[in-house]
Formats: sequence, C-alpha cells, structure tokens
Amino acid sequence: MKLVTAIIKPFKLDVVREALSDVGVHGMTVTEVKGFGRQKGHSELYRGAEYVVDFLPKTRIDIAIAEDQVETVVEAITRAANSNKIGDGKIFISTLEQVVRIRTGETGAQAL
Repeated sequence: MKLVTAIIKPFKLDVVREALSDVGVHGMTVTEVKGFGRQKGHSELYRGAEYVVDFLPKTRIDIAIAEDQVETVVEAITRAANSNKIGDGKIFISTLEQVVRIRTGETGAQAL
C-alpha cells in the first residue's frame, strides 16, 4: 500500500478530483496549506504599501491506494494539475505499513 501526497494550486482541486475519480480513486483527504518552493513567494501591493507573501496558499491531497495504482494516480494528478508554470506543485509517494478501517476492523488492502 502507498500514500500519495500531492501539493497543488488551490484552483486545480476540482480538475484533479475529477481526474482521480475517473481512474477509480474512491476517497481522499484534502487540506488547505501554505508553503513555498522554488516559487519563493511574491510581492503584493495593499493600500499603497508593498509587502512580501512568503507562504503561498496550496492544497494538499492525501490518497491511500494499492501499490498497483501508483502510476495511474500519479499520471492523473500530473495531467490535471499541470499548467506549465512555476508553482504547479509536487507529488510525494510513501509506503503505508498498515491501514485499519475503524468501523469494521478490516486491515490492509481490504481497509482501503
């Protein structure tokens, strides 16, 4: 089992959710986060004063999937979130040791 974490631009969430639904992803956790990478924030003007926004709004999507779905899920996220501009985001893939469904007590792949 794998945990796929994607950090994307907030306005791409609906497109990414639809792409994931199309490839058979049944559930995900979405969190509003702030951060920066190579983009390094930007300057804004407010009432005539310039200030630097260091942390940009991003959306984090966490998806627990079976190992054989990783390539399909990564391709779907990449295709949907890509705008060919800096700050499109990143995808992190990590191994899940165990998953437990609280309601039924199912474990492993059955709990996904």
